[in-house]
Amino acid sequence: MAGFNTIDDLGDLSGKRVMVRVDFNVPVRDGEVSDATRLERAVPTVRELSEKGAKVILLSHFGRPKGQRDETMSLRPVAEAFSEVLGRQVGFAADSVGEPANDAVAAMQPGDVLLLENTRFHAAEEANDEVYAKALAMNADAYVNDAFSAAHRAHASTEFLAQLVPAAAGRAMQRELDYLNAALAAPERPVMAIVGGAKVSTKLDVLTNLLGKADKIIVGGGMANTFLLAMGEDVGKSLAEPDLVPTAKEILSRAGAQGCEIILPRDVVVAAKFEANADTAVRAADAVKPGEMILDLGPDSVDAYAEALEGCKTLIWNGPLGAFETPPFHTATVELARYAAKLTKEGQLTSVAGGGDTVAALNMAGVADDFTYISTAGGAFLEWMEGKTLPGVAALSRN
Repeated sequence: MAGFNTIDDLGDLSGKRVMVRVDFNVPVRDGEVSDATRLERAVPTVRELSEKGAKVILLSHFGRPKGQRDETMSLRPVAEAFSEVLGRQVGFAADSVGEPANDAVAAMQPGDVLLLENTRFHAAEEANDEVYAKALAMNADAYVNDAFSAAHRAHASTEFLAQLVPAAAGRAMQRELDYLNAALAAPERPVMAIVGGAKVSTKLDVLTNLLGKADKIIVGGGMANTFLLAMGEDVGKSLAEPDLVPTAKEILSRAGAQGCEIILPRDVVVAAKFEANADTAVRAADAVKPGEMILDLGPDSVDAYAEALEGCKTLIWNGPLGAFETPPFHTATVELARYAAKLTKEGQLTSVAGGGDTVAALNMAGVADDFTYISTAGGAFLEWMEGKTLPGVAALSRN
């Protein structure tokens, strides 16, 4: 992943039109942005370019308008919200290309910031269309991609545009790539991966890629139930994928051959019903009764996982260990997250986490700020864990 340009490689930007791909696909309720995290992450890059005298032109998608103009998915309210976050006026152009964009860019002064309308109002964006990319490039002397969360998509504003003008990673993208590189490409060993979530089928590529990269893999969530089935255990009426038992067996076999330890639950928390504050019991992993559902890991499992983590230097975490959104089935995820945060704060562990559920779980545990790095990218983080080449990153390397 190394070998990409950064803002430092773009030279003197004073008076230059710098087009910055951000991810402003933020939640908006009643015309107000309800979570400004992605806006805040864009501030260092935008502020630095503005202070260097660049004309900063922001590009983003928003929602899924399917290539049609849809005013309910306009970025106009986001421009107003970003003005507040940035602490300076952000202009808005009613289209990303054509006269509205051209006129707005032509009127800019050095240091100005302008947000163009939703790129996905044009079907050509998702088609990675050359004509649309060239129309964007007409208003750019340089291109900066600061949207790692959209880097797994080969779209005109993330991939083709980077081929047409000098291109570089923004500060948020640079930071993300540096941390991800440190966690998986050149990590300090031993490396532990925690892979949770409901289904093995959604994380097969992740598990396969990690077999060759991690020293230990904790399998949690509903996924663990399929592995318990593969070990010959009864999981009652728990969520599981019996048809993937042969696949789970193959992963266990390959892990052994590659010197990677897969760690499964010793004990589990079960309930007859999946509901908040249900009556629960702790069972050994091989003693689940027919009418019971596994909904979290038990205390012995958490202790064993913490002990395994103690000897590691790098942690990569994607997915919760139980049905964390429904109490009391958040306990294992929260306890292990707090232990990982403690080791991180003591300087014993580099901890990198990502994915929507994972970020929500770490926030629930109150430790999101204590991890070394948390990626807010969903699909891009997952594809990175799968070992795939991300088009938006590859385009910066090629440029």
